[in-house]
Amino acid sequence: MILSDRDIKKAMDEGRITIDPLFPDSIQPASVDLHLGADFLIFRTDEHTAIDPKEPLDDMMDEVTISDHKQFVIHPGQFALGMIYEITGVADDMVGRLEGKSSIGRMGLIIHATAGYLDPGNKLKMTLELHNVSNLPIKLYYKMPIAQMSFTPLSSKAEHAYGKDKLNSKYYGSLKPKASQFYKNFQKNNSWMDFK
Repeated sequence: MILSDRDIKKAMDEGRITIDPLFPDSIQPASVDLHLGADFLIFRTDEHTAIDPKEPLDDMMDEVTISDHKQFVIHPGQFALGMIYEITGVADDMVGRLEGKSSIGRMGLIIHATAGYLDPGNKLKMTLELHNVSNLPIKLYYKMPIAQMSFTPLSSKAEHAYGKDKLNSKYYGSLKPKASQFYKNFQKNNSWMDFK
């Protein structure tokens, strides 16, 4: 069950959903509009020939920051990590789903490759996995509406909410884009590596 505008407001009043700041007129019939933050990470393709999931990627990416006077231009075929402006959070009994806005999709901009999920108990600036599938560059402006978040209550409270020590949550509470931390899966003894 996806929350309606009425229930989103109620859950915000109860502290089960956090959106800070809440822009005027952002609450839609069954979602909340979210806006583009200032920070991006882009791959340096001139220095690297491949991405290795077993290795840290931080040194493969450059930071870019935009402002009211400087846009981010994403070129055809380019991939970039961006950030939502608002800090968004859900309680242990709720999840959020981040989706692109229809008008943004009609320009050829995909806002997340796979990770549009806000886990129970997490509170952060959601990461955008931006990809331009159009034939032309697209200008992205600071604080422009870029996405929408819908919310779904869980059948019960999560036994282990995101960010708890047992889960080794890699992106808990992120306030800036973070390169993939997948390599950490290879540094621990993970059952999936030995699964037959």
